[in-house]
Amino acid sequence: MKSAIRNAVAALLSAAALVPAAHAWEPAKTVEFIVPAGTGGGADQMARTIQAIVAKNNLMKQSLVVINKPGGAGAEGFLEVKGAKGDPHKIIITLSNLFTTPLATGVPFNWRDLTPVKMMALDQFVLWVNASTPYKTAKEFLAAAKAAGPGKFKMAGTGSKQEDQIITVAIEKQTGVKFTYIPFKGGGDVAVQLVGNHVDSTVNNPIEAVAHWRAGKLRPLCVFDSKRMPYKAKVTDTQSWADIPTCKEQGLDVEYLMLRGIFMPGGVSNDQVKYYLNVLRKVQESADWKDLMERGAFNTTSLEGKEYADWVAREEARHVQLMKSAGFIGSGQ
Repeated sequence: MKSAIRNAVAALLSAAALVPAAHAWEPAKTVEFIVPAGTGGGADQMARTIQAIVAKNNLMKQSLVVINKPGGAGAEGFLEVKGAKGDPHKIIITLSNLFTTPLATGVPFNWRDLTPVKMMALDQFVLWVNASTPYKTAKEFLAAAKAAGPGKFKMAGTGSKQEDQIITVAIEKQTGVKFTYIPFKGGGDVAVQLVGNHVDSTVNNPIEAVAHWRAGKLRPLCVFDSKRMPYKAKVTDTQSWADIPTCKEQGLDVEYLMLRGIFMPGGVSNDQVKYYLNVLRKVQESADWKDLMERGAFNTTSLEGKEYADWVAREEARHVQLMKSAGFIGSGQ
């Protein structure tokens, strides 16, 4: 009897071994990759690079489609993903408007309405001028702006009460210069305005202005970071990213780095988050991603899980203080 039972159990185990293991979760349809910003800017370029790497390396069986939702300083995109609670077929790339847009507009959204997946990188900001101008340093430029009088120099930026304007106000507080700030929909538009001499300066991300720098149209004066960028390959005939001094070296004590991170809607499962984590880790291992990091002079800090969520919570608190300091929100917020 015991022998018969053993044989029956063995037969069952053998049969079970032939049954395919249950597959981990995968998308069942096209995945929408929301960009809460305009085309041509840093978030848009990063999203489209991720999309291209995924397609080139067959990292997903389903298509990944980039959709720009820039309305309301990104509120359009955030609210769409907030409203897609439990839907694992939407992901969103975030920048610091994750914090600034709800603070500035009162739109009913908070990053906790989403599920943090992965910080892909941090983005730098650089003070740019048109290459036809005589300014070779931030000191020279800011002295000229101050001498011209309040509001005479125009600073272009992406959106109102967003990262670019936060930095602009910080410059004003440090130097006593007063700019006329002119908002545009995306970093690509901002760069074009400076190339056309319609404005006097920008604080664009490196990737948004690098093509114009390489073409001899724009000139970088300083980077808003605590240390110089590490990339030493020449971008122009004479300069690399590492040759650009920090703004602090130029006597302008302003620092600002921006999130480039991926979130999903709230209410998704751990398996669904793990799927995208796996895809994004493979993206980061690719040569094309490493090329983007150098081309765009990104800070390659990358976080996941609790570390990422904790970092986002700290940044939210920091942005409340930055927005108060800039006068964009009241002290009671």
